[in-house]
Parts: sequence; C-alpha cells; structure tokens
Amino acid sequence: MNREQKRMMQRQGQVGADGAPTARRTSAQDVQRRRSDRATPREFFRQVREEMRQVSWPTRPEVVNYTSIVLFVLIFMTSLIFGLGLGFSHFVSFLFTK
Repeated sequence: MNREQKRMMQRQGQVGADGAPTARRTSAQDVQRRRSDRATPREFFRQVREEMRQVSWPTRPEVVNYTSIVLFVLIFMTSLIFGLGLGFSHFVSFLFTK
C-alpha cells in the first residue's frame, strides 16, 4: 500500500496513525440507526410505484418499430454468420481434398 492509499484510509478511519487496522465496534445505536434507515416493504413498493410513474415509456408504434429492427438485424446477422461458416467449411474441405 502506498502513502496516498494509507492517508486516505486514515481519513476514513480504517487504519490508525501507525497503519494498523482499527477495530470497529458496532454499538447497539449503530445497529438501530441502520435498521431505522431501512424502508418497510409497504414503503418500498410505494416508492417503486412512484419511480415507475416517472419512467418515460415508449409508445406502441415505437415498440413495434424497435422490435422489427431487432428482428431484422437478428435474422441478417444469423444468416451472415451461417453463410460465412458454410463458406469457410467448404473452402477448408476443398483444401484438404486436393
């Protein structure tokens, strides 16, 4: 570990001045504070619903357009790779049969 990393870890309280790791004790207050920061399942789903309302959903014509583009590219790339594989296999078999 270099000096810069050591200084940063000292600022964060992960190591002491001598470079030895500091023992972190979790007090009951720390545990209680972390538990109080959690959302209840009901609050979590409410927040999820609020976030989903803010999503900019595509329209039906956009979905159809994007889907058709993806399917076209998929078919094109599959046929291209199949054609190249078939061509190379015929070429290699031609080389070894002569």
